[in-house]
Amino acid sequence: MSANSIKNTKSLQSQKRAGLIASYVFLIILSIIWVIPIVWVVLTSFRVEPGSFVATFFPAPYKWQGEDGRWYEQTYTLQNYIDLFTPKDSYDFGRWYLNTLIVSIFSCAISTFFAVSTAYVMSRIRFKLRKTFMNIALVMGMFPGFMSMIAVYFILKSVEMNQSLIALIIVYSAGAGLGFYVCKGFFDTVPKALDEAAMIDGATKAQVFFKIVLPMSKPIIVYQALTAFMGPWMDFIFAKYLMGTNYETYTVAIGLYDMLDRERIFEYFRQFAAGSVCVAVPIMILFMCLQKYYVEGVTGGAVKG
Repeated sequence: MSANSIKNTKSLQSQKRAGLIASYVFLIILSIIWVIPIVWVVLTSFRVEPGSFVATFFPAPYKWQGEDGRWYEQTYTLQNYIDLFTPKDSYDFGRWYLNTLIVSIFSCAISTFFAVSTAYVMSRIRFKLRKTFMNIALVMGMFPGFMSMIAVYFILKSVEMNQSLIALIIVYSAGAGLGFYVCKGFFDTVPKALDEAAMIDGATKAQVFFKIVLPMSKPIIVYQALTAFMGPWMDFIFAKYLMGTNYETYTVAIGLYDMLDRERIFEYFRQFAAGSVCVAVPIMILFMCLQKYYVEGVTGGAVKG
């Protein structure tokens, strides 16, 4: 190899190394930008100093005079979390947390079943209006759900189901079947020969679906379940509109929003930060435990034959 070739090779390697370093630096900067607000919220949840406006990023020592007349100084405390789960006149975060958990779990189970079942039918069965239905579902999926909020509210009110957790479960689950496209793409990768072989051996379509296809589809089921759980867990618009002033059926999103009211924010902002952490922890744990299946559900497929 000539000297010029060696020189050119080293130059290309240096350029690639420089580009890789620049990419890492850019990603590190983006990561810091994303992490800073999260760190601030976590630190605020342990802060002693009241109020929503502070002069320092990290909590500063706070002095106050106790009922015994003595002066105390403290920087971090767990009292915000204790106060958060201590029921008050119109604030019961523990109840709201349980309400949200109930709605999210039931909505997740129903929505996942609807979406996976619809996706399997669209993937395997050919019928006359199949393409028409898929096109309609695609168009309807382009419109945000809250556009039907007023109509949904009056329908539920007419049957006396507004301001109830059952109403939220119905709202979050009813349209789940239209979101079948991702699951359908996964089922298209499952060999149809497996279905045919099982049916030759005497299996019904239901047995093929539940005993053969579903066990092979764990990644897409986990993906669908996570997305179906996150929607009700973090939703504010539908929950606020349907629950109205019935604070006993509030979800955490409505409760945290009320804590930011102008008359309450000074007293409750630290509890708001603690509540935000409590809301984020379950989602973070789920993603950490199921990340492998989630990524496979989005990018991968079943075993091809």
